[in-house]
Amino acid sequence: MKLWLLVAMLGLSIAHRAVAQAPGLGDSVELVDPKVFRVCADPNDLPLSNEKGQGFENKLAELFAAKLNETTSYTYYPQVIGFVRNTLNALRCDVVMGTAVGDTMVQTTNPYYRTTYALIFKPHTGLDGITSLNDPRLKGKHIGIVAGTPPATVLMKDGLMADAKPYPLTVDTRYTSSPRMMTDDIDAGHIDAGVLWGPMAGYYAKQVSPNLAVVPLLKEGVKMDFRIALGVRRTDQDWKRKLNRLIAENQPEIDKILTDYGVPLLDQQGELKSK
Repeated sequence: MKLWLLVAMLGLSIAHRAVAQAPGLGDSVELVDPKVFRVCADPNDLPLSNEKGQGFENKLAELFAAKLNETTSYTYYPQVIGFVRNTLNALRCDVVMGTAVGDTMVQTTNPYYRTTYALIFKPHTGLDGITSLNDPRLKGKHIGIVAGTPPATVLMKDGLMADAKPYPLTVDTRYTSSPRMMTDDIDAGHIDAGVLWGPMAGYYAKQVSPNLAVVPLLKEGVKMDFRIALGVRRTDQDWKRKLNRLIAENQPEIDKILTDYGVPLLDQQGELKSK
């Protein structure tokens, strides 16, 4: 029995070392490629990422890879149920470029930006100057809302849900986009305004002409802002520390990329950063 146990333990040890030293991977239990910045991403989810490299997460990946003197590679999979399981946890890539701090599916780095939900509408339609969803001018207006998001609670509290138009929270981005549908509906006059996650609001507001107004929501009494970080496997402690250093050393460049995409950025106190 002791001999069998010894042989079994030896076999497990050899197998573990073989996996840890697999071709292209570092000689450690952290299976992070030391030469390639391997990104887990959605193939069609602008302004975050797409297969053409046009999203701000693509640009951030390029920035971090350049700082590490590495090339970038992508494993694309729609950000629906199974995304982490089929990408990061399947060892096909090493970092998710955007995930909320506190996400239980991954281990998160230090946050590299903070943003909030925002109200969008056509300028000069009677809504200019609004800073909150409890503004009386929104009474009776048709407002687009992504179902299941924090602003839905505020619309319900303020009596605005009866006239609201819901859009799906989870979609296969290869075929449809809730932010695109909402902004198109505002542009066509089907709804009066909409509430979107900050990065989506800032980006899609610029996709129609004239551009939509974007009002970050900072006065709702309900948590509407979140800190966004990189996501890594729970075993990858050295990798997490390396990414934390990259964030700390390159924050101005990170902010510049995000601002160029229209992301409303908040400081540590939850106030809008000056552009």
